[in-house]
Amino acid sequence: MNDVAIEIAATAARCVVEEGLAFGPAKHRALKELGLPGRTALPSNELVEREVLDYIALFCADTQPAELRALRELARVWMQRLAAFRPHLGGAVWQGWATRLSDVDLALFCDDTKSAEIALINQNQRYEVQTVRGLHGDDVDVLSVHSFCEALGEDVGVHLRIYDLDDLRGALLPDSQGRSPRGDLQALERLLAA
Repeated sequence: MNDVAIEIAATAARCVVEEGLAFGPAKHRALKELGLPGRTALPSNELVEREVLDYIALFCADTQPAELRALRELARVWMQRLAAFRPHLGGAVWQGWATRLSDVDLALFCDDTKSAEIALINQNQRYEVQTVRGLHGDDVDVLSVHSFCEALGEDVGVHLRIYDLDDLRGALLPDSQGRSPRGDLQALERLLAA
């Protein structure tokens, strides 16, 4: 691993924690901040994640655990609310390095992909729809809502990635470190009880 990759990862980690950027945009911001060419090789997500954890330990150790807990409790509310769609928590809140600037990312596995949208309408929830790359490289809809988090005293973005029920089979394959990339409500309850 070279020094440039570590410097990019460390700068990206600061952007992730202080600005709430996702890893991809944070890496590109790091290139610009460091004055590096756009074709510079980017560090792996694993390296950025290690740098994020180091940054949190150094600068946010007194606040991050409570912020993470608040976000996990908010995720639990949404997972209970949308239980019919087999919600699974992913991203920073699941992995444990979320801060107050992190959003809640839920994957919903639906018999009918429009049913989650209908459920939000029935609950009088305002949402925005966008399309992103999904689990298997296919485009999926993301329903984004703003949800007030009482423990943080502010709105938090909750993003609902809408998948077909068949996609659940491959959704829990472990990453390169052997970790599940997402967990269901029972798994989240175990994290909250720990």
